[in-house]
Amino acid sequence: MRIIYLALAVWGAVHPMYYFVSWFQTDGLNLGLMVAAWHANAASSGLVWDLTIAATALTVWILYEVSQTRKYGHLISIFATFGIGVSCGLPLYLYLRSQPKN
Repeated sequence: MRIIYLALAVWGAVHPMYYFVSWFQTDGLNLGLMVAAWHANAASSGLVWDLTIAATALTVWILYEVSQTRKYGHLISIFATFGIGVSCGLPLYLYLRSQPKN
């Protein structure tokens, strides 16, 4: 399963980044315009809120587990979640937390 999680994390980083980079090449680094596009209609707004809530739930889970395990390196998953997306952050965290016990 670890290899599957890692592969999904890589896919979840590369595939969305293709679209973000395409956006920035076309429209520049105008984040306000990007946010406006995210809320262009009710369907896209629903997806934005769905992903925002999922990212928040994942962050709470990661913070709770890190507070219990003291595996501070796992916090990188939060940066991946908000810097790239849940599609990268969640499988990355599953990969990290599934490492063999020492």
